[in-house]
Amino acid sequence: MNIRKLVAFTGIAALSAAFALPALAHTHRGMPAQPGNADRTVTLADGAKYLNVQRNETVRINVAGKSFTWRFDTFGTPVFNLGEIAPQDVGARDILVYVAEDPRLLSGE
Repeated sequence: MNIRKLVAFTGIAALSAAFALPALAHTHRGMPAQPGNADRTVTLADGAKYLNVQRNETVRINVAGKSFTWRFDTFGTPVFNLGEIAPQDVGARDILVYVAEDPRLLSGE
């Protein structure tokens, strides 16, 4: 591949990614995961106000008898509402998620 084609391809790829970002905005919170892949399980009591997780952690979350599993592969989002990622029938709107940095990234491992 010559340099002109490489520069053109790189520019098109970057431009495509920039326009795709709004459509992918929900992914900065992470993504659903399989229950068997959870690093830990957390059961939130009635009236819980917050959930502490680490970036890149997969957590099975139990709320009011319902559960879902989420991979907190976040991008610069330290706090958000659990209701933004929880299935609608879970009813977790008033719970804040606090995302700490992955300690492996801080230590350089």
